[in-house]
Amino acid sequence: MALKSTIFKAELQLADLDRSHFGDYSLTIARHPSETDERMMVRLLAFALHASDSLAFGRGLSTEDEADLLDTDLTGAIERWIDVGLPDEKDIRRACNRSRHVVVLSYGGRGAEIWWQQTAGKVAGQKNLRVLSLTADEGQALASLAQRTMRLQCTIQEGLIWLGDDERQVELKPAVLFDETQG
Repeated sequence: MALKSTIFKAELQLADLDRSHFGDYSLTIARHPSETDERMMVRLLAFALHASDSLAFGRGLSTEDEADLLDTDLTGAIERWIDVGLPDEKDIRRACNRSRHVVVLSYGGRGAEIWWQQTAGKVAGQKNLRVLSLTADEGQALASLAQRTMRLQCTIQEGLIWLGDDERQVELKPAVLFDETQG
């Protein structure tokens, strides 16, 4: 018998001063049985960093060749493709060919560093790609916020992110590993 996803609910109050974007979002996040709290919370962070009315969670782990988050325009064209983790360089190139902008938010400390060393040269020609990375400590701090029902506040200013609930707050500053995006 296949295991089912666990449903998490998040009320997210967002103040993104870098983009002048403010909003309240009621999110339903399906956590795949093989997904960790850390990965799920990195997906939530990716949502906060790129929030819009059209941004939605994809099927991610449960469906190959699909984004973790996807932002489409009114015609159905893919505006932004967002993957979290350590995607294969072929998947990154495929996403770059299908979308106007591609963002990869990597995490995992030393494993992410090794992944980037092996991947950087293979994706260097992509003109619509941005790669960010969280430290191992930042990933673990995010995981500590995971609960089945979350009320989170997020402020983003000058690349710094403060994300927290009524009891805890974490400060994050994703490193920009690669940025060839235009617009």
